[in-house]
Amino acid sequence: MTSSSPYYVGVDVGTSSVRAALVDSAGKVISTSTHPIKIYEPQPDFYEQSSENIWMACCKTIRSVANAVDSSEIHGLGFDATCSLVVLDNNYRPISVSPSQDPDCNVILWMDHRAMDQTERINNTQHRVLRNVGGKLTVEWETPKLLWLKENLNKECWQQAGHFMELPDFLT
Repeated sequence: MTSSSPYYVGVDVGTSSVRAALVDSAGKVISTSTHPIKIYEPQPDFYEQSSENIWMACCKTIRSVANAVDSSEIHGLGFDATCSLVVLDNNYRPISVSPSQDPDCNVILWMDHRAMDQTERINNTQHRVLRNVGGKLTVEWETPKLLWLKENLNKECWQQAGHFMELPDFLT
């Protein structure tokens, strides 16, 4: 069955939940769904998540909203997500980013501030590349977090990693 008006699913992965909406081509919201995602806080200023938990929450919300129409009528799917760092090995399996080595923790959230020292050191270089980002980095971005992983979890994470991804890229 083909509809004269196709449908689209938008998925927004926030800090503590995944939200999905089914919309028609005119932008009318047909169905919505929300599913929580777990946040780990192994110590102050460390905020971690599981890419597998996030993906399962995405699947649940998408299935929920897609039930409102025949799947053949859905013509597109889009993701948006927080600026969080996902770490995977060469086979796309999760690698822990946590000093606790919790295997469920392979995402450093945007709000994680473990890399304050690394952020300051990078900004103090005043490297010309920093002009492309307004002159300085913020601790919430990936570069200082990557440097923190290299300096603090070199054997446990950095040397085992095959892929570092922004969360929206991982989802796509």
